[in-house]
Amino acid sequence: MIGQVDEALRTLVREAVDSSDVEVVLDAPTKDWAARRNAPTIDVYLYDLREDLRRRSRGFLENRREGEVTARFLPPRHFRLSYLVTAWTQRPEDEHRLLDATLAYLLRFDALPGRVLDPQLADHGARVPLFVGLPPPEDRGFADVWTALGGELKPSIDVVVDVPVLTPVSVPFGPPVEEGLRIDLHDTDGGGQDLGAHAHVPPAPTPRPAPGGSTSSPRARARKRR
Repeated sequence: MIGQVDEALRTLVREAVDSSDVEVVLDAPTKDWAARRNAPTIDVYLYDLREDLRRRSRGFLENRREGEVTARFLPPRHFRLSYLVTAWTQRPEDEHRLLDATLAYLLRFDALPGRVLDPQLADHGARVPLFVGLPPPEDRGFADVWTALGGELKPSIDVVVDVPVLTPVSVPFGPPVEEGLRIDLHDTDGGGQDLGAHAHVPPAPTPRPAPGGSTSSPRARARKRR
């Protein structure tokens, strides 16, 4: 997953600068690395990777063929890959020009275009959102990143890619239902009353005689009094 996003971003940055004289690398921009650079370079450095918990889904996904379930699996997890994009030349003006071209080009896309996606993602129609120049999370600042790299603070573009990762965990499932529901109410352990087809149905209760020995209904007695 990480390698696929790396190559997709490198392709877009190459298209942005449109020059064979500019290298596009994925190295950590440390102080020693910067001292060895002798050609115009754009560095696309992956400095953070974390799950996007807001996009986590519950339940299961299913593959069906002619209405029959053929596979059941967990939904994909989404991860945010954060890249620090910097330009390295002999003059600050050239660095700013490369950053400007890269920024203007990446802002055209709100997701990685299908032509730069790995076939596995493209075939599934997955959308891979692309965020350019967003502020860093509250628990992390760009100055902290440069301090950890041991280098001096430089102008940079923060690029974040939200990519789905398929979880290789399948979930068992039963065969398709081919018959209607049948209920058997017969007692199988002999400890209770048989409630099956030959269950005993008690007779209806005999009506009690009305006062005075009459078994007529109240409605009949009313007619007699009239």
